[in-house]
Amino acid sequence: MRYFKIANAATLEGMKRSCLCALLLLAALLTPAAQAQSREVRAGEAAEETRVAQEGLISGALDDDTPFEVFAVEGLRGEVIGFDLRVTGGSLDPILAVFDESGRLALRRDDSASGNGAAQDLAIEASGRYFVVVGRFGYRLGSTAGAYELRMTRKGVLSERGSALRYGDSVIGTISDAAAEVYYTFQAQQGDILTITMLRSSGTLDPFLRVVDSDRFLIAENDDQAGADTRNARLDSLVIDRAGTYIIIATRYDDSAGSFVLSIEEAPGSGSGSTRQAPLPIDYGETKQSSISHEQYERFYSFEAAAADLVTISMTRDEGGNLDSFITLADAEYRALEEDDDDGGEQNARISDYRIPAAGRYHIIATRYEKAQGKTSGRFSLRLELAEDPAVEPPPGALSLDFGSSVTGKISADNEADIYALYGRRGERLTAAMTRMDGDLDPYLELLDAAQTIVTTNDDGGNGQNALINSYPLPASGTYYLRARRYSGDNGNPDTSGAYVLVLAESPG
Repeated sequence: MRYFKIANAATLEGMKRSCLCALLLLAALLTPAAQAQSREVRAGEAAEETRVAQEGLISGALDDDTPFEVFAVEGLRGEVIGFDLRVTGGSLDPILAVFDESGRLALRRDDSASGNGAAQDLAIEASGRYFVVVGRFGYRLGSTAGAYELRMTRKGVLSERGSALRYGDSVIGTISDAAAEVYYTFQAQQGDILTITMLRSSGTLDPFLRVVDSDRFLIAENDDQAGADTRNARLDSLVIDRAGTYIIIATRYDDSAGSFVLSIEEAPGSGSGSTRQAPLPIDYGETKQSSISHEQYERFYSFEAAAADLVTISMTRDEGGNLDSFITLADAEYRALEEDDDDGGEQNARISDYRIPAAGRYHIIATRYEKAQGKTSGRFSLRLELAEDPAVEPPPGALSLDFGSSVTGKISADNEADIYALYGRRGERLTAAMTRMDGDLDPYLELLDAAQTIVTTNDDGGNGQNALINSYPLPASGTYYLRARRYSGDNGNPDTSGAYVLVLAESPG
């Protein structure tokens, strides 16, 4: 069992709720000092709440300055929470009260049979936040003071229809002609991997399991556990595709009847992006942290992108390991689009300024150099960023050109060259073809970098006298220029002219 201690002055900033005045009014009306206490509450004093877990030990003290303390706990329908309030010092005469979000009193205890203190279980009737008030008898009008301990324990969940389950829960139910199905709800996150089991415990029951989403669409079902000589139902490795509320429908095959035990468990690797079937979502501007080990040498992430998004993915080794990071950007079917080992420096991986080809889902595989055969391990931070599309400012009279587009022009004595501006990223393979359409034009192509320094040229790489820069790997990300002109050398006519078409494409690596 996990325990924790909360200091008396510990509060969460910004968690004041004026509705607690109404809650305390209800508490006051149930005490002998009701009239005086209600006047105090009406004066407008509100309490601060501290969020706590269902399992743990809270220590505090009440006196004239602090006559009560308020704690907020999340509860799900059907859960049973045990409260055990004990005095650990002083003359304190404690009172325990629990209210739901609407201010309705759900539990109130004054003295336990064993003396000062209170102990009682509470079955949660509706999912939501509950306010636990620990006070002294009479609150501000009281005279006792002292220290207390409040132990809270989640004792389980009721088997009633509609109860909400948490991972690790088991419930007992019955299927009959009068109640042919029983449903339970649970909350899940994208990437969770679950095992849900329905075992017959009596009667002729032939268990049947269904799981539907919040829109009542069926996502999984099972009659007889696969590979087992049994009629028990079991859903193995159920992968949750999106976060939300899900419903388990426990029912029967044919007209069988009897009791059952239903359980829901998280499978190993759940929620950690450990399989391709359950990638963790990552958004632009978000950083995820995880680890690579010999047992788990890759992690999987997914994100939604728009066409032409310019993305940068970095995988940085954290302290305490020797991980040699390696990342792969893949499409929705896990086909690799880009990979990197050490472009982030010091064995860190980085894919910079990758242009997304089409809208849809994409995957990131975070792994290590040599993957399954690799020797390194450790924790890492993975970051996904969306870059602003760089503005390409072409020289006066020039046009912007994108990969996958074409343009026509004409070279003559009055127009000896045309300039086109484009943006490319390091490693992209640029292909540009300049083809004569009429006249005697002898096409000539030049590729220039952002400083308008020539990085490569071509004269007759295409058919005939046509120019072709074929699959040229760009040395850096940034602005480039294509200059379309005519041949002006000594081994041919330098004064050719005519129309042309220029096609710009990205070649596969």
